[in-house]
Amino acid sequence: MKILCIGDVTGRVGRNMLFNYVDEYRYSKGIDLVIANGENAAHGRGITRNTYNELIRAGCDVITLGNHTWDNCRQAVEIMRLEDRILRPANYSRSCPGEGALILTANNGAKVGVINLIGQTFMPAVNSPFEKADEEIEKLRQKTNIIIVDFHAEASSEKQAMGYYLDGRVSALFGTHTHVQTADSCVLPNGTGYITDAGMTGPIISVLGTDKDIIISRFLNGMPQKFEVAEGAGQFCGVIFDINEDNGLCVGTERIFIKE
Repeated sequence: MKILCIGDVTGRVGRNMLFNYVDEYRYSKGIDLVIANGENAAHGRGITRNTYNELIRAGCDVITLGNHTWDNCRQAVEIMRLEDRILRPANYSRSCPGEGALILTANNGAKVGVINLIGQTFMPAVNSPFEKADEEIEKLRQKTNIIIVDFHAEASSEKQAMGYYLDGRVSALFGTHTHVQTADSCVLPNGTGYITDAGMTGPIISVLGTDKDIIISRFLNGMPQKFEVAEGAGQFCGVIFDINEDNGLCVGTERIFIKE
């Protein structure tokens, strides 16, 4: 089976790119499940009811989040209370609303587990993603051997360490958060598909999705400014993992980077 994992969807441009390409890839590549990181979907910061609905209508089966989970807190909490296709990082406090892992049925009928984790390095304080991964994998493997992990982390070293730590225990791990796609998609030695960062689905002419002039000014004078998501042409970034349904291991990867 094939699972499409889409990097940080950023703003209106990113959401439009989903409508432009998700269905196309679903049919041209035979995609059975689509996972997208939506923590920047609402004008670059968090998720709202309207943006969640758009991501689902665009063809995403599961929405994962990250450090901007609570930027639109009231709406995010409501979505997590009412919907069953959205995840916040599993290693947030147990008292936080929402779930960090789920199981759903893909188009081909296979049961797929999805885990959302957030890193500790250069990020707000959270519980250990490594220990939480162990806990969630143990629970999911009672029902399925196909498990996909979105690891939302800053440091490439932490993502690589997690990849090797989970190698052979999950089907695939894709990194998110840094918004720049890495060229290291591969199958790790024990059969886990991996990429350090799937990249950003959003405006091309930007600095990580934000208006470039705002960021340049900030570097020049150090003065705080309100970040605004860039407009204009978009890019679509992600990775396709080809999973053996019998053993849950990855047999191939394909990076996607489309510029309009």
